[in-house]
Amino acid sequence: MDHFQQGALQRLSDREREVLVYLAAGHTYAAIAHCMEVSPHTVDTYLRRIRGKTGARNRMHLLLLAMGLTAPRGTRLPPVPAPPAPAPPRTGLAVEAS
Repeated sequence: MDHFQQGALQRLSDREREVLVYLAAGHTYAAIAHCMEVSPHTVDTYLRRIRGKTGARNRMHLLLLAMGLTAPRGTRLPPVPAPPAPAPPRTGLAVEAS
């Protein structure tokens, strides 16, 4: 990480750092939004601001930068949610209501 990126990470707001920590922990935009009680659009806005401040080109670059961050002391990150179970296969038979 170059000097500019280190300085930029220090200039992030607490909420921007929180988003970055959640992202590095493997959370989706929806999960981050739920944890922070904001909309997924707000999470996207935070990430765009972070990219602007750090010069990161994409989400992968953000993840590499975030590897140097740690969660604030006392913060308990929720576990990454498991993917939803697959829907049962459809048989193609329609059931008519009587």
